[in-house]
Amino acid sequence: MDLNSLGRLVLYIGIALVILGGVLMLFSRVPGLKNLGRLPGDIRVEGENFSCFFPIVSMIIISILLSLALNIILRLLNR
Repeated sequence: MDLNSLGRLVLYIGIALVILGGVLMLFSRVPGLKNLGRLPGDIRVEGENFSCFFPIVSMIIISILLSLALNIILRLLNR
């Protein structure tokens, strides 16, 4: 891999991160998404000196929604 292709790869990753950051900022304003991470089934363990959080149900919901969206987009592009 030469430096030119490595530079392009870093540039594309940076652009993708900027777009992802913008999308996350927009999603933070949606009222229903504020409960994501506090759903029943999300495990929170708190001790005296530590806390640990496992958002199991939230990640399952996000995975289903992303799979659905990607499936719809790919079906539309294949037509």
